[in-house]
Amino acid sequence: MPKMKTKSGAKKRFKLTASGKVKAGQAGKRHGMIKRSNKQIRNLRGTDILSSPDARTVKKYMPYG
Repeated sequence: MPKMKTKSGAKKRFKLTASGKVKAGQAGKRHGMIKRSNKQIRNLRGTDILSSPDARTVKKYMPYG
């Protein structure tokens, strides 16, 4: 059997934790900062753990983690 290929867009955007959860960058920080509060901008820093339905979709594209 040949090796399965990882979707290259997914490997750039997501990381898997040791327990198998999916980490991703926070959404909502690309543009339009003037309409967001400082508290919201501050809370959107860093990465976030995806919800389980979203994580299931991402894991399909990352067969080897």
